[in-house]
Amino acid sequence: MKRAINLTRGNVLCANVEEAHGAMGRGKGLMGRKELAADAGLLIGAGPPIQVMWIHTFFMRFAIDLVFLDRAGRIVRIIAGVRPWRLTAPVFGACCVLELEAGAARRTSSAVGDEVRLEGEP
Repeated sequence: MKRAINLTRGNVLCANVEEAHGAMGRGKGLMGRKELAADAGLLIGAGPPIQVMWIHTFFMRFAIDLVFLDRAGRIVRIIAGVRPWRLTAPVFGACCVLELEAGAARRTSSAVGDEVRLEGEP
């Protein structure tokens, strides 16, 4: 399991990062889950050459924080507390997004411009 480290703040943004693989995994995301465990998250990548992302929370049962990252691992946008049945505006410059438990971005003092690195087993 990978973890997301906020290098700028010197803390762990998310200790257990699951990766969504393939179009089906990216499309499903967190749908159908009853909750997102504390310190867990899902990394959804757009894949090359796309550098714009948007996320929906259709069919979800809980709110999440969205941390959009560029190819260099810098946070380009944070949308906190996104409730179920919402659709975000496109986030240009983002190549992936970390879907985290609601409140995770604030708890870790993460901000736009911070550098995030994924570490651990693939």
